[in-house]
Amino acid sequence: MGRYQPPDALAFPRFAGIRTFMRLPHVQSPEGVDVAVVGLPFDTGATFRVGARFGPEAIRSASVLLRPYHPFLRVNLFEHLSVVDAGDAPVAPGFIEDSLRRIAEFLTPWAAAGVILIGLGGDHSVLLGELRAVAAAYGPVALVQLDSHPDTWDAYFGHRYTHGTVVRRAIEEGLILPQRSIQVGLRGPIYGPEDWEAARALGLEIVTAGEARALGLEGTARRILQRVGDHPAFLSVDIDFFDPAYAPGTGTPEVGGFASWEGLTLLRGLIGLPLVGMDVVEVLPAYDPAGITALLAANVVYEVLALLAARRRDGLPAVALLGARPEGM
Repeated sequence: MGRYQPPDALAFPRFAGIRTFMRLPHVQSPEGVDVAVVGLPFDTGATFRVGARFGPEAIRSASVLLRPYHPFLRVNLFEHLSVVDAGDAPVAPGFIEDSLRRIAEFLTPWAAAGVILIGLGGDHSVLLGELRAVAAAYGPVALVQLDSHPDTWDAYFGHRYTHGTVVRRAIEEGLILPQRSIQVGLRGPIYGPEDWEAARALGLEIVTAGEARALGLEGTARRILQRVGDHPAFLSVDIDFFDPAYAPGTGTPEVGGFASWEGLTLLRGLIGLPLVGMDVVEVLPAYDPAGITALLAANVVYEVLALLAARRRDGLPAVALLGARPEGM
């Protein structure tokens, strides 16, 4: 049984207590921790709708409905994992480069201790701070990005740091291995063919939403696992991967996306993925009046926790070996 886990919902009601993810203990030291959930309440890297700074709070509130046993993977999360909510990383609203630095500094000690990081965004620009912390511990990682946009533009309004440029900046900084990275779910209107071709030119593999449907969920999961191999991986889920019918509360919605059951089924197919971190980003509560987007985001994190617990149950290390460096390093 993990050292840190939620209280028994049959002894302490779900609506009571301080609001943390899944009502986990709020702990600020990595000792005895396998996984830490961290809020990343920054949204002024967004180029359209803002409000994702309130995403971590909404996801935590929705997460109180989650229970410890995953019936599809047949695993109790907290029999195999010690999980905490580490609170929110400090940010400076309106100052993106400073906020990215603060996020990385906050997360680095956790990553260095071998703790798997789960970020609650925040707009997608927060990914750069997360990757800086993770790469400091593991070297460049494989990026698995579920998203309707590639986020590989070079600049917006003459500025190089936005939620739409974050993956290009991560590649330039040597934080991810493009040859082991994959983007799944791209769709919607674009400025021109170069928008997606630019991602391919950077070395990323792209599976558009249409291609993923043709491959099927099982085939898409297999393609992700083959691309990553046994390299330390970071999973980044932009909630706009899902169709706005299921996730209306997001910054840049695109129709023709995935149903909630499709996305969760795809995640379940990634069992064995050697994750060192993940995030779910772009949840905007102001555009989510029924709370369904936040609830879906909480369940995305739950699926990843189940993957990590199943990996531990099956006798695999929780993450790739600390200090290991991928090919080319």
